Amino acid sequence: MRRTICLLSLIWFGIFSLTAQTLNIYPIPEELVYSKHNDDFTISVRLPEEEWQDLYEYRVLVDQDNPQPASMVQFDFSGRVELRVKVNNKMIHKVKIRPSAKGINHTIHENIIYFTLDKPGKFSLEVNDDRVRNLHIFANEPEKETPNPNDPNVIYFGPGCHRPKDVPGNSFSISSNTTVYLAPGAIVNGKFICNNVENVRFIGRGYIDNPVRGFEFTHCKNIEINGITVINPDHYTVFGGEVHGLKINNLKAFSCKGWSDGIDLMSCTDVEIKDVFMRNSDDCIALYAHRWTYYGNVKNISVSDAVLWADVAHPINIGGHGEGNILEDITFSNIYILQQDEDDRLYQGCLSINVADDNIVQNVKFENIWIENIEEGQLFNFRVLYNPKYSVSQGRGIKNIHVKNVYYTGYEENPSIIEGYSEERRIEEIVFENIVVNGEQAKTLEDANIKIGEFVKAVTLR
Repeated sequence: MRRTICLLSLIWFGIFSLTAQTLNIYPIPEELVYSKHNDDFTISVRLPEEEWQDLYEYRVLVDQDNPQPASMVQFDFSGRVELRVKVNNKMIHKVKIRPSAKGINHTIHENIIYFTLDKPGKFSLEVNDDRVRNLHIFANEPEKETPNPNDPNVIYFGPGCHRPKDVPGNSFSISSNTTVYLAPGAIVNGKFICNNVENVRFIGRGYIDNPVRGFEFTHCKNIEINGITVINPDHYTVFGGEVHGLKINNLKAFSCKGWSDGIDLMSCTDVEIKDVFMRNSDDCIALYAHRWTYYGNVKNISVSDAVLWADVAHPINIGGHGEGNILEDITFSNIYILQQDEDDRLYQGCLSINVADDNIVQNVKFENIWIENIEEGQLFNFRVLYNPKYSVSQGRGIKNIHVKNVYYTGYEENPSIIEGYSEERRIEEIVFENIVVNGEQAKTLEDANIKIGEFVKAVTLR
């Protein structure tokens, strides 16, 4: 009898744990309440049948061509939450919540949008097809750890505004074996530098606001970012040069300036990027080999469950810099591309492998990719090339690329290009599998709007 009661108790506790609901709202420093606010939307969130709680509508600038103040809100939850979005400065005629493939339904009542979420996610809510004054919603899972601020191996940024003491340098240098914690409500104005260190973690729900760069990692091992948001850096969000062992999870980022790439990695190995949102005015994720003072091949890179939005340049770019290096064993899976807008044909391609500097790119997989309507750009751009603006020599080749389950919903994109440089510097062994355009599976390369240039061997579509 006692064993039965204990078993029933355990079952009840397990069910309760699985269905428990939590909602955590971030504070905002008083000195930023007005200066960082955007009043295009008023957003509230609640657990079912509980009181509505207001969210702070953070202003973020997007789109390099004509920077605009978009909005961003953020919270943590488990279980199920309801959201209420009041549109303040326009009448609602049309609403989209993207990624469209997520299937988030909504209702509208008196210029207010209602919808529910039952799992964490990263979304763009757009009224009347306005993609530059839109609302970004980051619904995170609850934090799993809060470090002890008294731990000597912890650097703790609590709620409030923080600047480096070395104002001209505008940076924080981090030593090995350190955990850096940005608490909810922490606003840091400065970049984090790791140089020749190992075993460093950056965790929390805080913001890095308007730094020169967000993170700069050089000649490092075992670095982790988890949960941080970077807003409008002057340059990269994350720069990595010769980093071996890098994990990036639940990173959110915006940029609107020239050269403000998202995640740029040079000569890095053993990298895992997961559950990120990158809206950038340059490449969202770029993988290169040698450049500047960083040397070595690129190997074992995994990117998954990412939302990418390139207001300029590429969502994904591989292979541009090196010195006869090999970039290999690279996987992109479960990727949602919300936009590409690039005027220059040389820099188009949502999935771009542009190989120069005597590099070879091989063994790359793109799988389960959702691409929404492209403003200006291409789906694929695989080329061996010499770009006089950036290259020192031609690329050596591209081989063994597998593109599977790509779902494109759009029209009037430019033709995709696959083109080698010479018979010795060619592209070979490219497989496209299940390319779906507006609900129709492509039967031929022409159906997928793919053009094959010179020096290409063994391209198949199935």
